[in-house]
Amino acid sequence: MARLCQALVLLVATAALLSQRVQAWGSPKVVRAFQDIPKSYVYVEQALWFAMKEYNKASRDKYNFRVVEVLKTQEQITDSLEYYIEVKIARTMCKKISGQSENCIFPEDPKMQKMVFCTFIVSSRPWKFELTMLKKQCKDI
Repeated sequence: MARLCQALVLLVATAALLSQRVQAWGSPKVVRAFQDIPKSYVYVEQALWFAMKEYNKASRDKYNFRVVEVLKTQEQITDSLEYYIEVKIARTMCKKISGQSENCIFPEDPKMQKMVFCTFIVSSRPWKFELTMLKKQCKDI
């Protein structure tokens, strides 16, 4: 009977340890939590370029948007480099069909103007040339 109890305790303990490891496999370990970094950091610029490309692709607006102001940039290290970016973006005069957005001017007509505040989190694995949107949250200003 004592051996049966010991075996059950060992089995329960093993199952508990394995279940904790399985949960850990589902999410990447944070090596360094989000910290402020310069807005001009090359990987931030790449992440923002990617985020804007994804935003414009998903937007139902006929016109492309581009960045007006970068408000905050942070980096977190997990199994990738993750960039937290807060920006103000605005509608441009370039229609999506043109495929251009970087050199587009903002409209002067108040009826055409539209400003949006966005928070993006982009995962970057530059050693694999991978960019992935983890979060996109935007609201009209």
